[in-house]
Amino acid sequence: MWTPLETLKVRIRQAGGWVNAHAHFDRALSVRKEDFEEDRVNRHLHEKWELVDAYKSASTEDDYYATIDRACRYQATQGVSSALSFIDCDEVCGDRAIKGSLRVKADNNFNLLTACQTLKGVLHPEARRWFDWASEHVDIIGGLPAKDAGREAEHLDVLLARAKVLGKRAHIHVDQLNITEERETELLARKVMEHGMEGRVTAVHGISLATHAKDYRFEVYKMCLDAGLSFVACPTAWIDHRRSERLQPFHNAVTPIDEMIPLGITVAIGTDNIADVYKPYCDGDLLTELRALLEATHFYDLDELVKIATSNGRLVLGLDD
Repeated sequence: MWTPLETLKVRIRQAGGWVNAHAHFDRALSVRKEDFEEDRVNRHLHEKWELVDAYKSASTEDDYYATIDRACRYQATQGVSSALSFIDCDEVCGDRAIKGSLRVKADNNFNLLTACQTLKGVLHPEARRWFDWASEHVDIIGGLPAKDAGREAEHLDVLLARAKVLGKRAHIHVDQLNITEERETELLARKVMEHGMEGRVTAVHGISLATHAKDYRFEVYKMCLDAGLSFVACPTAWIDHRRSERLQPFHNAVTPIDEMIPLGITVAIGTDNIADVYKPYCDGDLLTELRALLEATHFYDLDELVKIATSNGRLVLGLDD
């Protein structure tokens, strides 16, 4: 009996295996019973950004090595061929996480790429010092404009200027909160063109795009095409977005691939956090992520789904340049 799901799985294997285009391996599989008992797992995203400081300050370089190595081996057993993990780099963890990841890359046969996770922003002098150091040691420049709230444009200027100087790609978290106040994807597309980084930048998440009116969404998609801006969707990381009384266009809290892909925008897929305080039940299964994405967007194109899982991931990671 022919089934599309089994066909999809076979074709993904034939296309070289899954590519996890966005993850956080440096705290993967780290959730504890106490995180439930003390209700940390239910905190808002912005609170969790600070909550993880305790984990980071207590982790040695060897701890980070063991955590990242375990995550890589775990993903390999799930048929993942390559992955990009953001790695923390700030005054709390110092150089320990990055150095641990470098050791894993040297010791492990898994194809791991890394990006710097700027959880303290990049504009404060101490945060900037750690960003400048980390950017030399990762494969891709990572960014989180919301950490420099009110100065997001400056944050992007720092990231993109650094990426251009170093000749590296950039992956930047944008529009994560599923609210109309967020217009970070538009800002990112404009900044990519301003810095001459067309085709070298990937937006991670882009959830809030779907909250806007159709005319605005399609104007932003046009800017994304002009900027060569690609996307990574992490469906189960945001499908849990909390209920609100906001009046918005009806949508699911996922990257709106059903509108993006027909226009020619490249979309890859990632797990985001795996079994940590952010996403305690995530098991890193990319098939789960892909099924959530296709069901939430009613997107059933088999050829495109295979590309999302494989070649699009390699493309946004720079593996197929």
